[in-house]
Amino acid sequence: MAHKGTSLKLLLNKHPYADAMIADIENFKKMTGMNVTWDVFPEDVYFDKVTAALSSGSTEYDAFMTGAYMTWTYGPAGWLVDLNEYIKGGKAAPNYDWEGVLPGLRSSTAWSGKPGDALGGPGAKQWCVPLGFEANNISYNRKMFDKIGVQVPKNLPDMMEVAAKITKDSGGAYGIGVRGSRSWATIHPGFLSGYANYGATDFTQEGGKLKAAMNSPQAKEFTKLWVKMIQDSGPKNWATYTWYQVGTDLGAGASGMIFDADILGYFMNGGDNKERGNLGYAAFAANPKATEPTANVWVWSLAMSSFSKNKDAAWDLIQWATGTDHCMFGARKMDLVNPIRTKVWQDPEFKEKINKYPGYLDQYTATAPKAQIYFTPQPMFFDLTTEWAAALQRMVAKEIPVDEGIDKLAASLDKQLKENGLG
Repeated sequence: MAHKGTSLKLLLNKHPYADAMIADIENFKKMTGMNVTWDVFPEDVYFDKVTAALSSGSTEYDAFMTGAYMTWTYGPAGWLVDLNEYIKGGKAAPNYDWEGVLPGLRSSTAWSGKPGDALGGPGAKQWCVPLGFEANNISYNRKMFDKIGVQVPKNLPDMMEVAAKITKDSGGAYGIGVRGSRSWATIHPGFLSGYANYGATDFTQEGGKLKAAMNSPQAKEFTKLWVKMIQDSGPKNWATYTWYQVGTDLGAGASGMIFDADILGYFMNGGDNKERGNLGYAAFAANPKATEPTANVWVWSLAMSSFSKNKDAAWDLIQWATGTDHCMFGARKMDLVNPIRTKVWQDPEFKEKINKYPGYLDQYTATAPKAQIYFTPQPMFFDLTTEWAAALQRMVAKEIPVDEGIDKLAASLDKQLKENGLG
């Protein structure tokens, strides 16, 4: 009750993770005596709303949902509070259990602000705290797989064969759904997860300068296979595909499998989707030589605005929303599907709920040890990654050979890095 009577306002993205918080907010209000209000916007406009509020120095919002990638811009700009001040500064509740949050998520939401420095490395600032996450693995149509007589693919060459067989023998469905729109969001799910599994990186650091690494032998090997897979077994309008099209095609039976966010496949297994009840889930290591998956993650997080006039009170809300009790509520009673805490994944009630989705818990268990962000943090992330997606589109459309396309992409990104003092 230290901040009884204080009013906080949140900016939230329309998402099941926000729904869980809103459904439980009365408990927070009763515990603290605070008043909490919020604005909720759909994702297609949400990040514009956040940027507008922060860039103008608005005091309207105390805390807000964000993706970790966005903090690579917001943090160095001075718009966010370094939450280490609270987590490591003696302001966290004794039972908050920061160490109970998956380590890959803790490190993925912390960065020094220096381009190229490792996430979670020395001097890293905790720009946000994980709220829920998405790992990228396979969701597939079990009924379709059984009918055609194929098994869950074990690696990328195998996935190409299975996808081709689905495309040939399913009677209308295509084999594999992956994103293809001209956006950074095309690179970060399945593509980067498989890319990292082949030992490829987006950038290297030489003498404190960044250099594009999309043209390394490992990167070229992976990209050639990825492009051919889409050409042979992807959707006809692949270059328009966002997460929404990838997911709805799986739910409608228009595709046999997707390599995308696990929670996307989870939600396609319910509701009014034609294939509800028919979907299964599997961890995926793209490289035949790899022993573990390297799932790149999207981490929905909570951050505190530097312009908040109620920072200590806002911290109380952030630690409540990311604490064990609320995470347990969200996982058991709502759709906080990928909780951030190991303790919640071990909860018998949650396990009983999640075991109704064949393979989901197993894919989490296999993926969790190396689930993290595999991008190199740097402030030009969105522009350079969108150009990467555009280059992929040209290669898939056969406008340029893969080798040439990758070399041109790397040269273009190096030029931009140098022009902006990063390369």
